[in-house]
Amino acid sequence: MVRTHNRELATRGQDDAHDITDLVAAALAESGVRSGIVTVFVVGSTAGVTTIEFEPGAVADLNRLFEDFAPRHAVYRHHLRWGDDNGSSHVRAALLGPSLTVPFADGTLLLGTWQQIMLIEFDTKPRKREIVIQVVGE
Repeated sequence: MVRTHNRELATRGQDDAHDITDLVAAALAESGVRSGIVTVFVVGSTAGVTTIEFEPGAVADLNRLFEDFAPRHAVYRHHLRWGDDNGSSHVRAALLGPSLTVPFADGTLLLGTWQQIMLIEFDTKPRKREIVIQVVGE
């Protein structure tokens, strides 16, 4: 059985992180599926999804890492081609990836005690993000 849920989330721009674990758990509960996998996918090329201990220090550390790898104010060919300022956003999103798969059993996500599902915005301006949550199982 496959159940697909679409959700929307407003972000404030680059480095804005959201704990979406409860959003995913609610979609799982709504699906009625008891065991399987759930995939979380953010639509677009300038945001990403991962797991983390969602607390301010860990989120700040992750954002600092992305600034080290893909500095916002560096020169990007993307800027030259399109005349915009979000080259770092595309690079950061490509490094993290747009999706995550989590197993579940008895209708419960099999996450660790300190593990939450996070969406992180990499674009340089606020966005309305579409999140696709697909539940596959029985």
